[in-house]
Amino acid sequence: MIRFVDVHKSFGENHVLRGLNLEINRGETLVIIGQSGSGKSVLLKHMIGLLQPDRGQIYIDGVNVTELREEKELYAVRRKFAMLFQGAALFDSMTVAQNVSFGLERYTTFPQEKIEKIVTECLDRVGLRNVEHLMPFELSGGMKKRVGLARAIAYNPEIILYDEPSTGIDQIRANAINDLINKLKEELNVTSVVITHDMDSTFKVADRIAMLYQGTIIECGTPEEIQQSKNRIVHQFIHGHAEGPLENW
Repeated sequence: MIRFVDVHKSFGENHVLRGLNLEINRGETLVIIGQSGSGKSVLLKHMIGLLQPDRGQIYIDGVNVTELREEKELYAVRRKFAMLFQGAALFDSMTVAQNVSFGLERYTTFPQEKIEKIVTECLDRVGLRNVEHLMPFELSGGMKKRVGLARAIAYNPEIILYDEPSTGIDQIRANAINDLINKLKEELNVTSVVITHDMDSTFKVADRIAMLYQGTIIECGTPEEIQQSKNRIVHQFIHGHAEGPLENW
């Protein structure tokens, strides 16, 4: 579904991606792990065409997006994606219903009745009912994440990107988000890409795990393969040991 081929990206003297290669299969949940500042968010921005690589190719569902120049062509690819932002990114001045329907109101010609039905269905999918009238300040951190996820799936995407989905919420709510990621994968048959530092969440949702280090993917495999990795950097990171090759980062 998604393929990176020898992708390089620099910002001035900062060479963030250094010949990165990665394949994400249709319908799987791939979790990308790595140190803070290792380029995980840069990787996501390349997926949706917000950044263009300095060198290399990126394929989305067979389309080489690095060759697309027309905004209409890029938009067609971006419509395959939805994203749950780290802080949910809800509009403070809008109700829950208005947040979830934001894209539908602006980019579809659906009648209001259909939009309201989609909003209710999406909120129900993430375990929220009768909250359409609430404002973001009336929601808990976990509820905000759920509303953000309801907004993400309202477009019926093929790919969902999760940016630190368990950050800022307690372990019980984090587990609820993990369950939702697994549930939506099965119900909607979506391809999921998760960025997280939470190794508990990683092993609960991942079909495969890829570790990004110094601009490349140094290891990619199933949770079992990653747990048994002989790579000292991978081993230290997933177990959170203070000592090891990453001790000075």
